[in-house]
Amino acid sequence: MSTDYTDLNKVCPKDPYPLPNIDRLVDNVSGYEFLSFMDAYSGYNQIRMHPEDEEKTAFITDSGAFCYKVMPFGLKNAGATYQRLMDKVFKEVIGRDIEVYVDDMVAKLNPEKCSFGIQAGRFLGYMLTERGIEANPEKCRAIINMRSPQNVKEVQQLMGKVVALSRFISKVSDIATPVLETLKKGRNFVWTPECEEAFLRLKAMLAAPPILIRPELGRPLHMYLSVNETVISAVLVQEREKEQCPVYFISKTLQGPERRYQKIEKGAMALVIASRRLRPYFQSFSIVVRTDMPIQQVLRKPDLAGRMVTWSVQLSEFDISFEKRGPVKAQALADFITELNTEQEQAEGEWYLSVDGSSNQTGSGAGVILEGPNGILVEQSLHFDFKASNNQAEYEALLAGMKLALEIEAKRLTAKSDSKLITGEVNGEYQAKDPRLAKYRERAKMMAALFESFKLLHVPRDQNERADLLAKLASTRRGLQRSVIHENISTPTIEKPEVQCSEQRATWMDPMVEYLKEGRLPADPGEAVKIRKEAPKYTLIEHRLYRRGFSSPLLKCIDPEEAEYVIKEVHEGVCGTHIGGRALARKIARAGYFWPSLKADCMDYVRRCDTCQRFADNHQAPQNRCIR
Repeated sequence: MSTDYTDLNKVCPKDPYPLPNIDRLVDNVSGYEFLSFMDAYSGYNQIRMHPEDEEKTAFITDSGAFCYKVMPFGLKNAGATYQRLMDKVFKEVIGRDIEVYVDDMVAKLNPEKCSFGIQAGRFLGYMLTERGIEANPEKCRAIINMRSPQNVKEVQQLMGKVVALSRFISKVSDIATPVLETLKKGRNFVWTPECEEAFLRLKAMLAAPPILIRPELGRPLHMYLSVNETVISAVLVQEREKEQCPVYFISKTLQGPERRYQKIEKGAMALVIASRRLRPYFQSFSIVVRTDMPIQQVLRKPDLAGRMVTWSVQLSEFDISFEKRGPVKAQALADFITELNTEQEQAEGEWYLSVDGSSNQTGSGAGVILEGPNGILVEQSLHFDFKASNNQAEYEALLAGMKLALEIEAKRLTAKSDSKLITGEVNGEYQAKDPRLAKYRERAKMMAALFESFKLLHVPRDQNERADLLAKLASTRRGLQRSVIHENISTPTIEKPEVQCSEQRATWMDPMVEYLKEGRLPADPGEAVKIRKEAPKYTLIEHRLYRRGFSSPLLKCIDPEEAEYVIKEVHEGVCGTHIGGRALARKIARAGYFWPSLKADCMDYVRRCDTCQRFADNHQAPQNRCIR
């Protein structure tokens, strides 16, 4: 008998007690030689109802009105109440000898001390064996034995079953795209040959699904990303004995505006989605992302715009590093890597740079578009806070584009500009009579020498429309959110001399910089552990150390002398208001600066400030004896 408690559930407050993460439980019990699976008999009915609440469970039958004295099935908070009880009962052994999810329990047994147990069993929809985590054969057979869907309802049933097994299917959203198209509203149901091909492919993959492993603590996890126009996918693997073993497959179909994202944004989005879906793994392991897309170089730039800023901050809490994608050593990843192999063959190809500058009465700016192999596209807009001529804006755009290409580690670059004067001067066809333009030309030639090959071509304006639009929008400050990266340039590039400091001063940043750049740790074991633990919070950009922050993507790390100047300027400078120590520390962090003793130094400076001590509002109440 079942009772409908819909109305009662509507007025009951939600019990916020959390249920365990299913993926974590499955990982914790996989790989053991013997397991015992238990399912509590009428588990909810073992908990007594509070006497005052018994009448609220009343129901009417032909024999009269009755109420429950024990907790019935169907109540909104029954699951949370039962989980709380199980956590209390098994408090001493949960996570070590047993795992519990509501009324499903599995015990991890030591074969030397137990005379019972099984070598495989079902737990929360998965098959747990000594080899690892396997797909439930019954769920696989349910899809394999299905006929081709004849209507929308059958397609929904099919996709529901596929989603339950999506952890085992490589790029499932990509494979199922034709099937998902039949579910769109406003269309008559048509089962096309493409749908049938996708359906058969899903059956073939589920006929022999991969075996997933439980990752070992202390060893990093590697992630591969796959991006196309409509789908983003990722796979998490761990290397064991020179072989890559899969841990988890995820996939997502892009919706609406997401399909119009640039490829570099889709790659960053795939990493963010993976960090959300697989948060327990990201929190417990070091993640090495193997990709040929310049995601790291873009995310670490201080002048990101729009959603990229949010993603950069979200990812900063995890220990994520990036590597070039090398060879794949796993047969189970063959389907996932097929597309990526084609991309790798072009990874070291030519990069193309389109630049344009704009100067008008409202201001000046520049637009930069960097296109790489495999459809990688990075856009940057620059607004100049100084008055610049049109030729100067064109040069600034070229130098900014070349700098961006160097940061992304492009080797061969072909630049395109619609300015005949700029291309002619840089290529040596024209003489630079203007002294300022001559300095720009020398700076451009100096940067060009840093590439393996560099070409600058002149193109008609109608072939440079996108860069021209970015430049015009940047000059009017309306294009701030229209590009991946936006930057304000305060002074002309040629007025920023490259200074080499001959005096070396030891600072708190030196050990961290040495570790990030060369992997060298201090000799002191305690300091070495501290540096290794703190390293994920820092990054190097153009040989400068930055700390990943929450109020902004990156905070610039400064030495004690610079810190003293920053504190003085913010506290009592032109815009200083002699604020308190804690408020001063927060204001400096919002301004984008960091050093380890920031808060303590600010508190000490305020205590030493003569003006603050003379005129601050002090507490004037008389002293009173404390009464208990």
